[in-house]
Amino acid sequence: MLKQAVFLVGGLGTRLRHLTAATPKPLIRVSGRPFLDYLIDEAARHGFTDVVLLAGHLGEQFDALYDGKRVHGARIRVLREPEPMGTGGAVRRALPELDAAFLLANGDSFFDINLRAMPVPRPGEIAMALRATAPGARYGTVSLEGDLVRDFHAPEAARTGPINAGIYLATREAFATLPEGRSSMEADHFPRLARAGLIRGTVFDGWFIDMGLPDDLARANAEMGVRTRRPAVFFDRDCVLEANVGQAHRSDRMQWRPGAIEAVRACNDCGWFVFMLDDPAGAARGDSGRDIGPLQERMREEFARHGAHVDEFEHGARHPQAGIVADREAFGRRGPDGGVIRELMGRWNVDVARSFLVGSTQSDLDAARAAGIAGHLYRGGDLREFVAARLV
Repeated sequence: MLKQAVFLVGGLGTRLRHLTAATPKPLIRVSGRPFLDYLIDEAARHGFTDVVLLAGHLGEQFDALYDGKRVHGARIRVLREPEPMGTGGAVRRALPELDAAFLLANGDSFFDINLRAMPVPRPGEIAMALRATAPGARYGTVSLEGDLVRDFHAPEAARTGPINAGIYLATREAFATLPEGRSSMEADHFPRLARAGLIRGTVFDGWFIDMGLPDDLARANAEMGVRTRRPAVFFDRDCVLEANVGQAHRSDRMQWRPGAIEAVRACNDCGWFVFMLDDPAGAARGDSGRDIGPLQERMREEFARHGAHVDEFEHGARHPQAGIVADREAFGRRGPDGGVIRELMGRWNVDVARSFLVGSTQSDLDAARAAGIAGHLYRGGDLREFVAARLV
């Protein structure tokens, strides 16, 4: 499972010079937040836990805002280049710090897709996210042969897509031949890889914004907050995603319900948040948050193998008979008053009106009602079909 996300944030932003003279382009505020915040949120919710920022212009601002910080479980590091090196030079210089395979993305564009749906590349290859159509005449396009990217074309009025959307799953070997010093990944390196049949493209049709021009920056300010506000599906783990086989906190006893992984993937592909609520009954048997870690990690890995992810796991080891006093006292968070659901909605930009919970007991439905969302009782059968019928 890929866990490292690398963002190229070192550009000068010359087309927004009136703003970027004092502020790096990815740190320009969009809908009240630095644009880069949205990209880091996306990486973290898709399960990338090591976020690396390749900074250059005004790099000290990235240090101050992000280096050493954690966002939704992801740790952020900043690597600063000593002089402008271009996108290729920045990646080449960072190679010793990069994993064998990693997510690589531009720091000034946002493409609303399921990142886990991109195929994991083989050694020496790059998987490239492509937008189905160009959102304007200023974008170059690519030629596809099956899923192979064969060529790149300069912007032309007659060409409408697909375009390189600036998101890649890459292997370290794919960049091993980059020269030392300054180079352009897009202009110099990618055409060589394409001619060698080493770039595979996946076409998506998500919302896309490149905030590099004043008009597009204005559009980002108008749309970003709305586009990143998502409905959520809250899944009870025990008896909904998993069959109740006893000691459900143990990763060696995990058993999926029919269509469970596919249900999560369907939510991901629709752009919805997915939250997993753990059954609190295990707390009464003495289970704790420490016990659930290996299970959650195994779940993340299995979801990722199927192009899916859970945005946040909420371990509900709170129960009126729990062995830990703090868990007994905090039972209300996971009980029928819906406290844990409200906490999750407070941490994420959730569209409450369209969200719903899938549970297996009346208590689950009571919690949903108390939190102000719909609740649906799942009694068995194909979970993907059950959920898909409710995704609006």
